[in-house]
Formats: sequence, C-alpha cells, structure tokens
Amino acid sequence: MYIRIIRRKNKDGSVVGYVQLAHNVWNPERGFAQAEVLYSFGRREQLNLEVLKRLARSICRFLRPEDALELQAQAQGEGALRFIRSRPAGGAYLLRVLWERLDIGGYLSVAVKDRAFTTLVQEALFAVVANRALSPLSKLAIEQWVSEEVYLGHDEQLQVQHFYRAMDFLLEHAEEIQDEVFRATASLLNLTVDLIFFDTTNTYFETEEVSDSQLKAYGKSKDKRDDLPLVTIGLAVTREGIPVRCWVLPGNQHDAQSVDQIQKDLNNWNPCRVVWVMDSGMAREENRRILQRASWRIF
Repeated sequence: MYIRIIRRKNKDGSVVGYVQLAHNVWNPERGFAQAEVLYSFGRREQLNLEVLKRLARSICRFLRPEDALELQAQAQGEGALRFIRSRPAGGAYLLRVLWERLDIGGYLSVAVKDRAFTTLVQEALFAVVANRALSPLSKLAIEQWVSEEVYLGHDEQLQVQHFYRAMDFLLEHAEEIQDEVFRATASLLNLTVDLIFFDTTNTYFETEEVSDSQLKAYGKSKDKRDDLPLVTIGLAVTREGIPVRCWVLPGNQHDAQSVDQIQKDLNNWNPCRVVWVMDSGMAREENRRILQRASWRIF
C-alpha cells in the first residue's frame, strides 16, 4: 500500500496531479500486478494536509520509536540517523511535580544531612515511590527499571544497595516522614481532619520460616492462608480517602488490639477533635474507653 500522484493533461495543455492511496493487485490474466485505487485525496493543489497528517499519526502508532525517527529523517532529507534509546518520562514527571509540591525532598534533605550519599538516598526513595506507582517491582528489579525502562529526571546511577539503604533510612524516620507528608497534603488540599476511618488487613509471606521477626507471625489470614506467616497492615484515612498514616503490626495480633497503639500514635500528631469510624470487630468496651479518654468520639 502506498500514496501516489498521477498526472493528467487537460485539453488546454495544463497538467493536473491527483493524490491517491493505492495498492498493487495481481492480475492473473495479464500476468502482472496492477495498481488499484483505494482512496482519492483529490487534486494536489487542493490537498487537505490535515487528512494526511491524521493518517500518518495513526500509522505511527504501530511503529517503534526508532522506525518513526528514521522515516522522519528520510522525509526531511537529513540522511541516516541512528536511534540510541527512548524511555517514557510522563508518569515520572507528574510524580516529581507532586513530590516537589509536597516538599518531600525538603524534609528528606534535613533528615539525611548527616549521612553519606545523601543525594542517592533521596533519589532512591523517589525511584521506589515512582516504581510503586507506575510498575511495581522488587527492589532488586528496580535497578534495571530505573536504568532501562523509565526516565526519572536525573542521571544518578542507582544500584540495588542504594534502594536497601533508602529503605533502612525510611524505617528509621517513618513516623516523622508520614507526619510531614500528611501535613503537607492536608495544607495543599485544604483537608479537615474531623473524621478518621480505620481498618486493617493482612498479607502473607511465601515461606514457612517465621525466624525471629517481631512482626511476621502465624495468625488468621484474610486471604485464607493461615498456613503462612503474616503481617497486619493498618490504614487511617480522612473522609475523602486521603491516607493519614499506616502501620505494620504483628501478623498474630487481633484487630481490636491495635486501637491503643494507633490512638497514641495519632495523638502525638495533635489532631483536632475527631470522630473515629471502625468496624464492630474493634468496638469492644476496652477500646471505646481508650478512645473516650483521648476525647475521640466513636462511630
């Protein structure tokens, strides 16, 4: 299939060109291929270029970036171009803007100022967050993802040890980072924290060894995998569904046992008077007294 120009001579001697979309069809009677017109775009001097542009764009959707670049170079007469590489950047750019609007880099800079490799820790943390949002992978696989499959807006050569260091740092400063992130989010979105929803779930590990972990333990799995060690994950959100804070709790801990710790952690943030919304499994008498002592109302 191709686009061709045919010329016809008028009686007055003038020549008119017509632009056509055609392809070759084999004629068995004559023993050779003949052009068959699929669509006529009209006279060349009256050609609607926007139609051809739309057609070209629709065709480019099926081409690799390097093929499209080569065809563009040929059309512009620039000679051969060698395609090096192309990596998507749009999603990471959006996340980078949100990261800066929430000033996450600002308080990370303060927290890591006494550490070596401060820049790499910050960029490794951003890479982990971006990966979780765009294409969730293990920490080991993120190294290849960052170097080959996405452009994060920097040229730092991140390796797997940087991600592990970043996770150690994150664990050490989890409470203050969550506090700062939520306060920045609440300010940016003008949130009113007068209603908090809280619930828990759990997830399991594909291993039979519990080791000496204080968190990983056998318990009642919500995925019906009581045969595997678990950890419990708690999440508190605002009425709009914006996360306030999350917790990782022992896998054998009952939901109702988490209320005391969570109330103390949130009270350290000095929130305003709030209504605590939880399911009936947590609303036993002891937990109601805990929340009432903190001047929290319960629903």
